[in-house]
Amino acid sequence: MEIGIVEDPKVKKHLPWLAALAIFMQALDGTILNTSLPSIAKSLGESPLEMQSVIVSYTLTVALLIPLSGWLADRFGTRNMLMLAIGIFTAGSLFCSIANTLDQLVLARIFQAIGGSMLVPVARLILIYAYPKDQLLSIINFITIPVLIGPMLGPTAGGFLVEKFSWHWIFLINLPVGIIALFWARKVVPNFKNTVGKFDLKGWLLISGGLTTLTLIIERWNSPQFTAVTLLLLAVLTIICVIGYIRYAQKTTKALIRLSLLKIKTLRIGLVGNLVTRFGVGGMPLMVPLLLQVGFGYSAFFAGLMMIPQAGSNLVFRNFVVPIVRKFGYRNTLIVNTILTGIIISCFFFINKNTPMWILVILMICNGAFNAVQFTSMNTIALADLDSDTSSEGNTLLSVTQQLAISLGISISAMILVMFQNSSIGTNDQGIDVFRYTFLVMGIITILSSRVFARLNVEAGASLVEKREYKEPKQQTN
Repeated sequence: MEIGIVEDPKVKKHLPWLAALAIFMQALDGTILNTSLPSIAKSLGESPLEMQSVIVSYTLTVALLIPLSGWLADRFGTRNMLMLAIGIFTAGSLFCSIANTLDQLVLARIFQAIGGSMLVPVARLILIYAYPKDQLLSIINFITIPVLIGPMLGPTAGGFLVEKFSWHWIFLINLPVGIIALFWARKVVPNFKNTVGKFDLKGWLLISGGLTTLTLIIERWNSPQFTAVTLLLLAVLTIICVIGYIRYAQKTTKALIRLSLLKIKTLRIGLVGNLVTRFGVGGMPLMVPLLLQVGFGYSAFFAGLMMIPQAGSNLVFRNFVVPIVRKFGYRNTLIVNTILTGIIISCFFFINKNTPMWILVILMICNGAFNAVQFTSMNTIALADLDSDTSSEGNTLLSVTQQLAISLGISISAMILVMFQNSSIGTNDQGIDVFRYTFLVMGIITILSSRVFARLNVEAGASLVEKREYKEPKQQTN
């Protein structure tokens, strides 16, 4: 089907709801697992402090496959690819639920992520093709609601399912939803196709190889299965892939990611800031539930409830981002907010079993509020100076960086946790100190990352938040 505005009222009515459902599946899956990891670890006979690979394998796979999703949808049709994405995601959920070992679960999560990586980009692309531009803003706003609700429902729903049933149900609930979405998509989604060029497979393989080996080094540095020689070989492969892509991209005009994009200062700083800031912030969704369950002995459901204040404040404070940035500018906002975020994370160092729960709630509320300002500001400044020729590639690069940063943030926080666990600190205070010192290091990393935003110009991003005042037209006098 040729790209064009959909006139069928039935299709126009159902498309936003189907897109919202597909996005909700992805958003919920991204958070429902965090409070369930200790229960899964116990069932599989693994340490709960070394279960991060279940999350990292998913987020890394999504990061690697995002550049493919748009090309595949244009090449083979939006309906075909959305149905394929839903089918793979649903089947992957089933495979996750029947996994008997950690390795099986990781493989199932990778398979699930193949479908998950296409859900959001393809659903968004369908809406862009199906609706006129003057309707897109309201439609896009509607489908972002699941992205905001997912972090609020996910941890609590995961904790509830684990306590009342078993951890398998956090994956099994995707089956009926996926089946409904599959038949719904077959019935209402237009199969738009678009002319596309040849996909840069060589560039994609080099980028994927470099990111995968880098993640493996961080993820498996402490594994007995990975010797020093193995880690060294992985490091060499990472360097080869990175240098190989740089040299390759300089020679071709159709590289997957044009290096010339990084000459755009706001994009470059936004990407680097997204990456290094999440080295500290990115581990919080993993570390807080582990602290509450493994450190303090609370239930999975209680740990999930404790994540609601953070998600709620994140949702509320998004409304204040524009006024804050308009008053102080992107540069000042990002520098100060990054430091404040790091201070809040560092405050978890002082938490122990005797700490009143209201203090923890306040910390979670503050963390959610500062995260709302941080991520919204970082993401928008990265896109501030993109034009029609660079917006598509820049947006894709930002999406990949975000997913990669989440993956690396979790891996780095888990690596720090294991380092403290293997030190003398791991024998103190029933092991709670390993969490406290991990939060302290994560906070320091976040504070130091504020230096990235100091390179922004004071007026950077001003066009995004400047007030547009209406002026009465001057009357002509004869």
